[in-house]
Amino acid sequence: MRCLVRGIGDVGSAVAQALQGAGHEVAMHDIPTPTAHRRGMAFVDAMFDGRSMLAGAEALKVTSASDVLGLWAKGRAIAVCASDFADLQALAAWDVLVDARMRKRARPEDQRRLAGLTIGLGPGFTAGENCHLAVETGWDNLGTVIEAGSTAPLRGEPRTILGHARDRLIYAPCAGVFTSTRRIGEAVRQGEIVATIGGQALEAPLSGILRGLTRSGVPVEAGTKVVEIDPRGDPASAFGLGERPRRIAEAVLRILSHPPRRN
Repeated sequence: MRCLVRGIGDVGSAVAQALQGAGHEVAMHDIPTPTAHRRGMAFVDAMFDGRSMLAGAEALKVTSASDVLGLWAKGRAIAVCASDFADLQALAAWDVLVDARMRKRARPEDQRRLAGLTIGLGPGFTAGENCHLAVETGWDNLGTVIEAGSTAPLRGEPRTILGHARDRLIYAPCAGVFTSTRRIGEAVRQGEIVATIGGQALEAPLSGILRGLTRSGVPVEAGTKVVEIDPRGDPASAFGLGERPRRIAEAVLRILSHPPRRN
């Protein structure tokens, strides 16, 4: 099947990786400079470098929507595209569209006309209103498929690791260009400067490894999540498929294998 995934963060990337592994033709869409911070667990860097690998899957950036078909004809790579979404949507008769933008408080538009099957991930989706089916992305009911009704609202608190939850994260204190010389998986100590935005220094709130780090040079809005620190200190936790994205991707594959009733 031809599958279109919206959003190149860790959830959307896990879904794309799973779909490609199941033999489907996959394209991803996002803005040219995504702010997603878990770059070691996603295809984000393909937007900047032209190529990215995740769990054995390769993603290649194409310059226009029309290049997607050519890329598929050459091999099994996932096509990453930042051109106008309408052009990409009109490129093919999409069998599946997965909205993995994870926009939290935003109410997604009705996307049911965009593909034969549309799947919404996370808060804001109502099966039968703005998607055919939805999938819960919160830990309490992670991977549950919603055939009728709405997904749970945003809880607002990240998962606790070694007693640390929201204090593991740094949010942009102002709008500006995010700049950092640090690397994903690198160890940091509490109080170290890890990045700057608009001249403001961002200090590590605790010691650990950089699990998330927005790409340097990317403009961000105030309140954007830009840094994540894992206090467990294992660099491996910053790379590959995370448990939550993997389980969400597995739910999408279950839908495609045994499609429930659609609204």
